[in-house]
Amino acid sequence: MVARRNTIGYLWRALISSRETQRIEKLVRAATGAAAAECTERIQTLWDGYGQILRVHLVGAVLPSVVVKYVAPPIRSGRESMDRSHGRKLKSYTVERVWYERYAQRCSDACRVPRCLASHEQNGQWLFVLEDLDAAGFAARRRELRDADVRAVLRWLARFHATFLEVKPEGLWNVGTYWHLATRPDELLALRNRSLKDAASRLDSQLNGCRYRTFVHGDAKVDNFCFPPPGGEAHGVAAVDFQYVGGGCGMKDLAYFFDSVWDGGQCGAHADAALDDYFHELRGALEEGRSAVDGASVEATWRGLYPAAWADFYRFLEGWAPGHYGVHAYAERMIEKALRNL
Repeated sequence: MVARRNTIGYLWRALISSRETQRIEKLVRAATGAAAAECTERIQTLWDGYGQILRVHLVGAVLPSVVVKYVAPPIRSGRESMDRSHGRKLKSYTVERVWYERYAQRCSDACRVPRCLASHEQNGQWLFVLEDLDAAGFAARRRELRDADVRAVLRWLARFHATFLEVKPEGLWNVGTYWHLATRPDELLALRNRSLKDAASRLDSQLNGCRYRTFVHGDAKVDNFCFPPPGGEAHGVAAVDFQYVGGGCGMKDLAYFFDSVWDGGQCGAHADAALDDYFHELRGALEEGRSAVDGASVEATWRGLYPAAWADFYRFLEGWAPGHYGVHAYAERMIEKALRNL
């Protein structure tokens, strides 16, 4: 036990300063009632070195462990401090805190998210003490999805969108996703596709002016979904990473998810059936929730915007890394359709 504690203590010190370690341990103990909190694993480093996600073992608490998301952005000075990317990241963590404090508790088991036990924002740093989804039965991460896995994610997205349909995203991004046009002028400037560049603002207006707006997850790639392991007792999937949650058309999450899990040929083979599955789940969720909104009307509106969601994402992608991401045949068809529909 002594050797284990020494190893854990070394891991804390290697990842975070001694002063911050003490502060984090104190906050975790207060949030969980634990007698001790010991860092056992670094799950990942946040994008661009903005912090750490850690698994913390608890002693003397009901929960065996929690996940701590510790955000300590690198110090910027002068023009760097005004960098658009840096400002966007800082806002994203404030948005995530608002999400957990005001909205996450509305999510049912059908659109499972981690419970937030505590969140703090101080001196340009953020700390989230979150339920450990591995311990809750969602310990599997997958890059290649079976049909059943895809349907589980589609059900999560449909239930999430139904839960927040016509809810105002107060304190969140007014327009969700990390690629929306207002935050990506540099990428638009770098875009080589003239037709897509000229249509960018109209595509953005079409999606943002959608008759039916909901909350979009904003980063609904396969990496952000947690699955039960084979033989596990949990059902469905759970989702993490709500830095870019905000208002918008649900199709933005669908197009992005499909692009994260399928190549062009697979999209051509599976996307139509997947859309049908998604809208079946969405209509069912609205009926179960006795929503006053007509599910068929939502479906008709959003299906019409599905190509625009693809075009909007590829507008960002091609400007972000010109020449790096090839536009596959399915995306090309969607972009052409979106441009014809303007």
